[in-house]
Amino acid sequence: MNETSLRRLLERALVNEPPIGPVARNSLRAGLRLRRRRRAWAVAGSAAVVAAIAASVPAVSGALGHMPSAPGPGPSNRGRGTTVYVDNGANTVTPITVATNTAGRSVKAGDGAGLIAITPDGRTAYVANANSNTVTPITTATNTPGKPIRVGRYPDGISITPDGRTAYVANINSNTVTPITIATNTPGRPIKVGVRPRMIAITPDGQTAYVVNQGGTVTPIMTATNTPGKPIRVGSGPLVIALTPDGKTAYVLNGRDTVTPITTATNTPGRPIKVGKFPFAIAITPNGKTAYVVNLDSGTVTPITTATNTAGKPIRVGTEPQAIAITPDGKTAYVPNYASGTVTPITTATNAPGKPIEVGGGPLAIAITPDGKTAYVVCNASGTVTPIATATNTPGRQVKLGNGLFAIAITP
Repeated sequence: MNETSLRRLLERALVNEPPIGPVARNSLRAGLRLRRRRRAWAVAGSAAVVAAIAASVPAVSGALGHMPSAPGPGPSNRGRGTTVYVDNGANTVTPITVATNTAGRSVKAGDGAGLIAITPDGRTAYVANANSNTVTPITTATNTPGKPIRVGRYPDGISITPDGRTAYVANINSNTVTPITIATNTPGRPIKVGVRPRMIAITPDGQTAYVVNQGGTVTPIMTATNTPGKPIRVGSGPLVIALTPDGKTAYVLNGRDTVTPITTATNTPGRPIKVGKFPFAIAITPNGKTAYVVNLDSGTVTPITTATNTAGKPIRVGTEPQAIAITPDGKTAYVPNYASGTVTPITTATNAPGKPIEVGGGPLAIAITPDGKTAYVVCNASGTVTPIATATNTPGRQVKLGNGLFAIAITP
């Protein structure tokens, strides 16, 4: 990892962080958060516990993003071509056109640009800017940034309702969540939640947003009124959350090598499920039958049968796995391994890992196109984005973007 990237990760990791939990996003994003915190604490001589971006998305995890859902109101961006948006570490976001696999001109975001969420209609990408306490809206049709939206202190996780009307932003240092009305890009009154909110997952019906507070709780927010419910106690140092496609169960990754299932009908936590060391990211199959948990320090992925909440035999992948994404047909899960410079494909029917795919240095985030044909892998150390043809599991020509790559999101 280059000096700029490491400094950025440490900077984010040390924001009001006691020695209890990890740092990730998209998604993919939650998993990365766990890694950041762990490394930062190691540098500081503190105990490290892991927690990512992951993402609460069946198709993408490792660098936090919004949940895929039905199109929002207004004209759709569909038909203009699928676009990949990558935070490139210079307070900008770079669009990559999938049809040609070419990078466009970088779009200016704010100071500390990080996690990205895209509206269900694909018209707008929202970028959380941690250092400037803002969110930048980007019009995807023209890739032009709009006026920064003021939110709370150190915004991090961001998620959008399935109807595309509201974006919710977790503000780490304010212990609040800011709702943003997408039609006007105006922030609403901050919603008080728990200590150090990091990630948000929204139920498929859009009625409840679940906020992971690293202090050890999950706060449900009723989106109709933007009122927080009673905090749900989970494990130590939680950061990552994923919802089943039917919205009935939320899975929360805890720093103490467990996953806590929450029954959303009653908001009651179930018995913690033991997984591998430092659970880092999670993705759930489109049919909702299996949750796959990436264990950073074990170099494994633990499958959880959601019907019984039982963990299966760990699947061996590469060294320091960072994230996970599952194809829309649910047949294959892809796991980037940071230290190995590879992505491991897993056949979900048998839970058998395939031959590692060489992608570049330091892969830490991944997202799959809506048609399932291509997986895009963000490689932090090599400053590249590598496309993988899922039909053959072969890597394509790398897109060179430069140092400090961090988060990824793809238009619907």
